[in-house]
Amino acid sequence: MDIYAGNLAWATNDDSLRAAFEAYGEVTSARVVVDHVSRRSKGFGFVEMPNEEEAKAAVEALNGSE
Repeated sequence: MDIYAGNLAWATNDDSLRAAFEAYGEVTSARVVVDHVSRRSKGFGFVEMPNEEEAKAAVEALNGSE
């Protein structure tokens, strides 16, 4: 399941995004979108989790969290 992760802290990177979702199951990929010029996070990213049940649990748990 592909998951959009928005409103991320500027300090969030691929590894910290992956770690947040791995607490709920297997993560295939986690990527924070960065500006090509400034190399700063754009504040959103994408996470791919192969198990839909785990993905839904992660979304429910992390939605609205900081």
